[in-house]
Formats: sequence, C-alpha cells, structure tokens
Amino acid sequence: MKWVTVVLSIALAYCQYSLWFGKGSIGHTEELQEQLSVQEEKNQTLTLRNQFLAAEVDDLANGQEAISEIARVELGYVQDGETYYRFIERSR
Repeated sequence: MKWVTVVLSIALAYCQYSLWFGKGSIGHTEELQEQLSVQEEKNQTLTLRNQFLAAEVDDLANGQEAISEIARVELGYVQDGETYYRFIERSR
C-alpha cells in the first residue's frame, strides 16, 4: 500500500508540474493570448489597408476620374480648355 501512495504522489507532482510550468501551462496560455491580440490588431490594420488598395484598384480599372486625378497631382496634367496657374513664393 505504501508504494501505491508513492506512485500516486509522483503522478500528482508530474501533473502539477505540467499544469504550471510545462507546454500548454497557464502562464504559456496567457502569453499566447497576448501574442494573439497583437497579431489580431496587425491583421485588422492590414485588412483595412488591403480594402483601401482594392478600392483604389477598382477605381483605376473602372473610372477615368481616378486616373485623371492621379495624373493631375503627380504629373501636373492639364486638360484642354483649362488654365494652369503656378504660384511661386519670393525668397526674402
């Protein structure tokens, strides 16, 4: 009967060690939860960026207004019948 008590005590100690310090332990689970929340925030940011880029691609594929706007801003595009004014500040 004494050896059964010793075996069960060792088994209990092993289970407790695994619960508190082993892989899948309480501390490890909390650490994984923190990593998960950080990754979810990153994923949400990237999802918003992807949606914005998809909308921009759709505008470029289906509409001439977006192409015209980009050409105006980045290339200084001026359409026929428009007057382009450029203001230069004086250096003092």
